[in-house]
Amino acid sequence: MNSLAVAVIGLVCLGLGYRLYGNLIERLWDIDPARKTPAHEVNDGVDYVPAKHWTVLFGHHFASIAGAGPILGPVIACLYWGWLGVLLWLVIGSVFLGAVHDFSALVTSVRMKGNSIAHVCRDLMGRRANVLFSVFLWLSLVLVVAVFTAVGAKTLYSKPETAVPAMAIIPLAMLMGFMLYRTSVSQLAVTIAGILFLAAFIILGKVFPVSLPERAWIIILLAYAFFASILPVNILLQPRDYLSTFLLFFGLVTGYLGVIITRLPMNAPAFVGFHSGSGPLFPMMFVIVACGAISGFHSVVSSGTTAKQISSEKDMKRIGFGGMILEGALALLALISVAAGLKWAGASGLVYPELMKKGWIVAFSEGFGQITLPIFGIFGSLVAATVLNAFIITTLDTATRITRYITEELFGIKNMFLATIMVIAPAYYLAIGNWGKIWPVFGASNQLVAALALGVVSLYLLSAGKKTAYTAVPGAIMLVTSSAALAWELNNFLRDRNYLLSVIAGLLLVLALYMTVITVRIFIDRRKKQQHRPG
Repeated sequence: MNSLAVAVIGLVCLGLGYRLYGNLIERLWDIDPARKTPAHEVNDGVDYVPAKHWTVLFGHHFASIAGAGPILGPVIACLYWGWLGVLLWLVIGSVFLGAVHDFSALVTSVRMKGNSIAHVCRDLMGRRANVLFSVFLWLSLVLVVAVFTAVGAKTLYSKPETAVPAMAIIPLAMLMGFMLYRTSVSQLAVTIAGILFLAAFIILGKVFPVSLPERAWIIILLAYAFFASILPVNILLQPRDYLSTFLLFFGLVTGYLGVIITRLPMNAPAFVGFHSGSGPLFPMMFVIVACGAISGFHSVVSSGTTAKQISSEKDMKRIGFGGMILEGALALLALISVAAGLKWAGASGLVYPELMKKGWIVAFSEGFGQITLPIFGIFGSLVAATVLNAFIITTLDTATRITRYITEELFGIKNMFLATIMVIAPAYYLAIGNWGKIWPVFGASNQLVAALALGVVSLYLLSAGKKTAYTAVPGAIMLVTSSAALAWELNNFLRDRNYLLSVIAGLLLVLALYMTVITVRIFIDRRKKQQHRPG
């Protein structure tokens, strides 16, 4: 099949999903632009800060949720099970599960004074459920920080020419934040200047590559994440994510332009088989695709930082629902890059299964480079690696900040420095190990967070007297799928005598199932009370 046909089918379905299903979900929540948001009600200048414009916040939100997940997941899954199943899950999952999840978590948090999804859980389900959910979130997010630190370090190590732009974007973003919020310089002028400087840094990176050991990059990235998690959001996170989003838009536009120009055939098989080295198609394909279809981490971002910065409820659909739809488009481009940009077999150096032995970063970069060959020539793989690395780091800093919030709430710690160290230390220990072993556990736990978050927002909808099927059914689907995947991984860890990951996987599974029992019991009790209410 032609890659252009696959791209058109996927993008049209995603666009219709945003337009039609997104409008339906928006009506369910009674969006009111006149209602004051927590960013204006609290506005503490640190965490609660109204975004200067919805596009700035969209940049922060999208850069935070995107990361490596929607690229890494489809690249791995396509190799094991073929591109057709991945394509179907990307489209269906993004529209009916992922976007609903992200948008619903954002609205719920905004309506609950910008509190995190764990705090909302306490208000709706009680202290015990809040503690259990917070512990689950904390463990899952430490995995997120560890995985993205390891992947980011691997990218910088394997592509040393990306080091200069990856590091230079940090002070550049801080300067942009100062210009946007402390001076009268227009947003357009600041944006254009930031993009031009970033382009210059990419060229400098090609001329002056920086080669460091992988563990050194792990330390550098975690040191950055430490400071990024404690600085005011409008000083670093907002402008950095805003600037990084232009990188992603550039990569998306040029990538799909390359698909239009080259119209390469889909060289990878549509279907490889039901069983693979990573397990059966169900449930493992769904959790390995991970953020490309639905991600619990998105609910943590929506309720952790985005809800505290959104200026008007009218922006929630395009940021919450639209952010996930665009992430689906990114995952689709990653799928096409390896399935069409690379060969499935042969003597050429651009053979998909062979390149995967060198790492998924190499496979994706080379595939993207082939798709965009008429545009970038030999520089296509460098552009892909630079875009990828920028988004790995933006997910890393946001994940660290949100885990710091949860650490403060869960352990009652008032010192943000100590709380951040409690996140960084275990993440470092996990990151220096084999991150490939962590990815399936991350995927399963991440989607279990999504299932639990959908349970929480369903309870909120029930208490407001609204329909719950649009959130409860996706939650049930992800609960079954992710629990099965986590159980599969637990069995593998026990067989391999990997006791640390066995304990983590087992604890996550027990906490998730116990939370499910509590959620279902409360849901049934409240439904009965509503049915027996007079009048």
